[in-house]
Amino acid sequence: MFPVLTPARWPLLLLLLGVMARLGAHPIPDIPVRGFFDLDGQARIEIEIDVRFSAADPNTDPYLVQAEFEKLPPGRRAELIEHARTFATDSVAYYFEPTGQFLPDFQFSFTGMGGGELRLPDDPVVLTGRWTTRLAAGLNGFRIEARPQGKYSIVLVNTVGAQQVQRVNVLFPGESSYTLDLTNLGGVLATTPVAGSVGVSGGMWETFVDFIRQGFVHVIPLGWDHMLFVLGLFLLSRQWRPLLLQVTTFTVAHTLTLGLATLGRVSIPGAVVEPVIAASIAVIALENIFRPKYSPGRLAVVFVFGLVHGLGFAGALQELNLPATSLMVGLLGFNLGVEFGQIGVISLAWLATRWLRREDLYRKLVAVPASVAIAGFGLWWTVQRIAG
Repeated sequence: MFPVLTPARWPLLLLLLGVMARLGAHPIPDIPVRGFFDLDGQARIEIEIDVRFSAADPNTDPYLVQAEFEKLPPGRRAELIEHARTFATDSVAYYFEPTGQFLPDFQFSFTGMGGGELRLPDDPVVLTGRWTTRLAAGLNGFRIEARPQGKYSIVLVNTVGAQQVQRVNVLFPGESSYTLDLTNLGGVLATTPVAGSVGVSGGMWETFVDFIRQGFVHVIPLGWDHMLFVLGLFLLSRQWRPLLLQVTTFTVAHTLTLGLATLGRVSIPGAVVEPVIAASIAVIALENIFRPKYSPGRLAVVFVFGLVHGLGFAGALQELNLPATSLMVGLLGFNLGVEFGQIGVISLAWLATRWLRREDLYRKLVAVPASVAIAGFGLWWTVQRIAG
């Protein structure tokens, strides 16, 4: 039997949620690695390093925006570049087949996300490393590995000639990518491809599965704010109808804005989205305390906040510059992974509370104290993000 959540045990719950708050709410973006292979044998490899990786706690550190970047002294800029160089080496290993591992000598510069220009004062600043080479005779494949000691996932996007490769890899630490077929480039490379290597077309199913995983981990275990929001929906009522209506409404709303934002149809600065997401957690939790009965008005609140949460999810895909087909497949897979994550949160919450069958005791011993704690950290995150 699970222990009763009496007031004496509230400090333990607060400690647990305090750890969540310290971990931050939104994970920082994945690390994009892009390979560009021209038909004449020229090649360029890029890696994008978020400046926040140099912080003690990247998940809670705010973006470095252009307005703040312009104030940085040359010495601090040099430190960030050196850290990015070390971080890139520690996170990703590169291989040409059949010769084996090589170490790109990246030249880093400050850019916008996706290697774009910095135009507006609130544009996030990243470090983009670029390395160019001419492919040697005899090569027939390119792949990367997310080093086991790394802490973040790697997203590999390749381009051959003018065509982006449809297969997009999402790698967790310790995983190796597919091998890109480099045969016949430049007229001097090997003509026999590596067994199982990937060309420009195909690989959509693997891309779909990769992004299901990616969507899931953006809820469990990385999306603390999304987990707490869904948990807040659960705490109002364990009856299936109110819970199903709330979760369905939330899903429809965040699916809508996730798609629109990822496709570039909607754009709202993270400085606005992130505090609202945090505030939504507090509002839902406070409603559980002061308006404990389900009503249709609850669905309107959930829908509005779901729209904002979708904008938060979209950041994971917007910055990858995926080819159109891969983007649609990745979007579908990512959204499905998010739904699996939500189901996981609700299932765990149900299993953890099913022992307490009396609804009056459930509200007194679980729903109210848990909602108080969730509201407190939602408010804390709101203040933290506004101040950050």
